[in-house]
Amino acid sequence: MRRLVSSIALLLICFFIFTNAVGAETRKAFACDPSDSNTKHLPFCKTGLSAAKRAKDLIGRLTLQEKVKLLVNNAAAVPRLGIMGYEWWSEGLHGVSDVGPGTKFGGEFPGATSFPQVITTAASFNTSLWEQIGKVVSDEARAMYNGGQAGLTYWSPNVNIFRDPRWGRGQETPGEDPVVAGKYAASYVKGLQGNNPNDRLKVAASCKHYTAYDLDNWNGVDRFHFNALVSVQDMEDTFNIPFRSCVREGKVASVMCSYNQVNGIPACADPKLLRKTIRGAWGLNGYIVSDCDSVGVFFNTQHYTSTPEEAAAAAIKAGLDLDCGPFLAMHTENAVVKKLLKEADVDAALTNTISVQMRLGMFDGGLSSQPYTKLGPKDVCSASHQELALQAARLGIVLLKNDVPVLPLSQQHLGSVAVIGPNSNATRTMIGNYAGVPCGYTSPLQGIRKYTRTVHNEGCDGVACDNDDLFSGAVEAASKADATILVMGLDQSIEAEFVDREGLLLPGRQQELVTKVASASKGPTILVLLSGGPVDVSFAQNDAQIGAILWAGYPGQAGGAAIADVIFGVHNPGGRLPMTWYPQEYLNNLPMTTMDMRANPSKNYPGRTYRFYKGPVVYPYGHGLSYTSFKHTIAKAPKVFSVPMGGGHRANSTFSDKLVRVARANCKRLTLKVHVEVENVGSRDGTHTLLMFASPPGDDWAPQKQLVGFQTMGIPSGGKQRVVMSVGICKHLSVVDSGGVRRIPMGEHGLYIGDATHTVSLQPRKI
Repeated sequence: MRRLVSSIALLLICFFIFTNAVGAETRKAFACDPSDSNTKHLPFCKTGLSAAKRAKDLIGRLTLQEKVKLLVNNAAAVPRLGIMGYEWWSEGLHGVSDVGPGTKFGGEFPGATSFPQVITTAASFNTSLWEQIGKVVSDEARAMYNGGQAGLTYWSPNVNIFRDPRWGRGQETPGEDPVVAGKYAASYVKGLQGNNPNDRLKVAASCKHYTAYDLDNWNGVDRFHFNALVSVQDMEDTFNIPFRSCVREGKVASVMCSYNQVNGIPACADPKLLRKTIRGAWGLNGYIVSDCDSVGVFFNTQHYTSTPEEAAAAAIKAGLDLDCGPFLAMHTENAVVKKLLKEADVDAALTNTISVQMRLGMFDGGLSSQPYTKLGPKDVCSASHQELALQAARLGIVLLKNDVPVLPLSQQHLGSVAVIGPNSNATRTMIGNYAGVPCGYTSPLQGIRKYTRTVHNEGCDGVACDNDDLFSGAVEAASKADATILVMGLDQSIEAEFVDREGLLLPGRQQELVTKVASASKGPTILVLLSGGPVDVSFAQNDAQIGAILWAGYPGQAGGAAIADVIFGVHNPGGRLPMTWYPQEYLNNLPMTTMDMRANPSKNYPGRTYRFYKGPVVYPYGHGLSYTSFKHTIAKAPKVFSVPMGGGHRANSTFSDKLVRVARANCKRLTLKVHVEVENVGSRDGTHTLLMFASPPGDDWAPQKQLVGFQTMGIPSGGKQRVVMSVGICKHLSVVDSGGVRRIPMGEHGLYIGDATHTVSLQPRKI
């Protein structure tokens, strides 16, 4: 019997190894199957040729009817050429998602690692973490593709600027700063697409939604009808920066255009935005895709053209290559027949999409000939991937307040902790939107229970918290426990795609619950907030009964464990806010539809983001406390920096001195080196996020300050670390004038790093 059991066990082990090793082979070749003698010798199947040449050969073999059916996300098969159908739409915003039809969970892939929502990982200001998350997401995506349950084209990341705090999709973005958003875009895309030779792609990423897209549904205006009126100045120095970085630095394979119009023209039908800028000025090597049904929207909803054929022609001629939706498959052939569009225009669009498929290896025959073949079920939800999700959640948590200090709590001195609030046992809420099926959940309550005995009472029936039926139980629990942890905030019913917020206060009667519980609490009270956008918690900041406040964003599948690790001091928080937290009054007479970034006092317009808003805040951009203290010293930095001036510079009355046009400067050699010494002068080891801001010598239209560099480092108690921050004069110390021209202002620029300041004077030097 023992020998039989051993034999069965051996067979099971062999079966497991076999299925994991060759399970990928169960996916039939997308094209160029080695067993298909009719196609395997055709030029488009020859891997030795360039993707462009192979694509040209394939397109030359297609009929017009076959071509138009490849212009949409659910591209049709071409059986006579051995090409299978393909679903382009998959999502990987912060983990493989089943939002798009290209990905399905079940069978060997019941779930995938769900990382914190982007706004939370942005709070880490950690570029290597962002790239590492992208690498894990693409590992799991490739594994699921090998198993026949996912695609290879992912319409992520979202790199729009979080311009208005009410935007329901701000949670998907890296925040309000264009430099950070650009760094995030490039880092995450590199992780997704891999660093492969010969222009190969691991998966193809897509930066979205281009451009000036940051309104979903506010006060009767929705994204399908919205015309964003944007100045060339704001376009150049705010809205387009992340997309330019995504294309130029991240080498992204795709950009998605948005639903809205920009200055009267649908984004997906504007040749200046698509063909001239994305492909021309920035040099996109890949395809441009519409947001889903965008072409149909600008015809049916915006009435931009008179006929559907004109709409199809306008989109393709503007530079659109792929339609998420059926519109182009339905109307492009007639557009060609009516001579509104040339078949060569269709060919150009297909060249861009098919070339990406070839860079992904989809025309290389069987999977055995491709990299990443060995990735399978064992590589999804692996222990290391789930540990990274936990670490990402820890790094993204921001300590907003810590009086006395209350935190970290000591396990040894606690008999019990009251855990209260509508998000206290949250699971689905923690992963935010555009998420898939996580490997599992650790709720805040479960995380805290690992450290101490808990008494649980939600206090509200959901985040809407529209009655006080449960208040008395919550108050009683707090009055008897040694400490109270309130887990409050928002969820997708308050902020989500197509759901913009009405205000910045906690929903319903949450504030009342927090105040009553804090007043009754026998021990210290800690407020934990789950949200994508900022919340006006001035009442809690000013309440002496509330000793500490934590913001966890939407911290992903391991969020509860990360929150508990911070509360009990296993992890020393180092996150910083990636967006300004405004008071509710900021929204007075401030339409979401007004796109201007700069303040206009004459119109009582306050301006947007920390770069241009000068009024009171609840917490400023970059705010974040630690359980230790850090001291900054600028050890070495020039006081004067010479900037060579070529011909064509001119004076500008808004400055006291000259401006050097960036286009005429030798930018490669214009880098300012700032040596910063950071010392941990506290009693705990800690992760420190160094943020360096600069303020130009300018007038009202220049930013009051701008983040020009950031770096995250771990420093032990008593330790010291020196870092060199490189500041590009052209990129970081320039400003954009009202005509959209980037210029370097001469004169004194202030640099601010924590408690250290430095002034550098830029001086013109004629050459």
